[in-house]
Amino acid sequence: MSRGREIEDKEVDVEEINGDDFDESEYEGEDYYDNEHESDYEVLEEIDRRVKIRRCDSNPCFDHGRLDLNLDIRPSQDADYWSNPPHLSDELGLISLPRIPTEVETMIIARIPLLEIRKFCSVSKPILTVIKNGDIMMERKRIGVKEASVFMLASGETNWWAFDQQFLSRKTLPNLPSDVTFKDADKESLCAGTQLLVFGKEAEGPVIWAYEVLLNKWFKSTSMIEPRCLFASASSGDFAYAAGGTCLATFEILNSAEKYDPDTKTWDPLPKMKEKRRMCSGVYMDNKFYVLGGQSQSGGVLTCGEVYDENKNTWVKIPGILTGLTNSDSPPLLAVVNNELYTFETSTNCLLVYLKDSNSWKDLGQIPVRADSGRGWGVAFKSLGNELLAIGGSNITPWGRGMTVYTCSPNPNAQGLEWKLLDDGRHSRSPFVMNCTVMVA
Repeated sequence: MSRGREIEDKEVDVEEINGDDFDESEYEGEDYYDNEHESDYEVLEEIDRRVKIRRCDSNPCFDHGRLDLNLDIRPSQDADYWSNPPHLSDELGLISLPRIPTEVETMIIARIPLLEIRKFCSVSKPILTVIKNGDIMMERKRIGVKEASVFMLASGETNWWAFDQQFLSRKTLPNLPSDVTFKDADKESLCAGTQLLVFGKEAEGPVIWAYEVLLNKWFKSTSMIEPRCLFASASSGDFAYAAGGTCLATFEILNSAEKYDPDTKTWDPLPKMKEKRRMCSGVYMDNKFYVLGGQSQSGGVLTCGEVYDENKNTWVKIPGILTGLTNSDSPPLLAVVNNELYTFETSTNCLLVYLKDSNSWKDLGQIPVRADSGRGWGVAFKSLGNELLAIGGSNITPWGRGMTVYTCSPNPNAQGLEWKLLDDGRHSRSPFVMNCTVMVA
């Protein structure tokens, strides 16, 4: 018979437990009470002594299943906890405990996977405050926690998807509250800080929609100084860079460049490139912003590149960096891992690594995702931490034409690479990738 039923049968009136009226024998064996104590105060003092967060391995590449803390959580001596001592409820068996200090909550939440932090916004106002004011991200930087998340929009889908680095967790983002024009038009995307930026055009003109991953919300961000499309872009993690492209107001091909600060939500002008170019690609390598390939004002294919050195605030031209590669109708598929530049050759589906000393490319073998069928369109090729990420259709898996996801740890000196299959294409998502970008935060 349950204790509640026993009380009901005997018609016992429930009275407030206070001091000597507390019967220890009724609570023998309960997890929250040790019968060697004689009062509520001693029970709570014992709980306070035992409530600790154990120290775990402090490797920055942490296991999300553990918390890397070495803290004793103890209440303030002048807290309401002591001035108004709690009482044990005879009916429910509850204990009132002091609130965890905000500093400790920040340390705990900072160690949670990035895509899961949004769930804590509704827990309490103090937690929402430390998420909004940047304390969580400052703590992540202090302890060296950084992870990659993938954001993707596939053909036929109405919502963006977010994946963790291992593609074990998949989340649907809220509906992007744009007009029909924006939803049906071509879009471009990149990440800066904890914001996903989606560039497009609404009925009233160019617009940038931003998704804040910590708050799980979309908002309209500040427009570029020169709104553009088909531009090169890259992210250093904290900032985003854009250069070249086609001006949406005049349709002129641009050589201007801009830098986005997610904290202030503003764009700052950078010096102009030496060449006007559109349908070019950008990467961030050796702490510099590279812009490669594209089409010139006359429509010719550019095999040269340019690199922006922020310390010197200048662009330097790199002649012939893409010489010998296929001139497709799409921007070059480029990715950087460990400051090594790789490209996805769209005619052969091969992976090439750039040899900086000789300004040439080395073939590292085939990628199990097809880029040739769409001449480079509909395929995602990105850096994902210390790995390369390839997403698109494949003829290798038994599921045939579905969207497949592969990663590999590249080695410029290897003769061949081993690609790891993360998604075999059996899902209903289209194999054609509309937009894909990686956030590292």
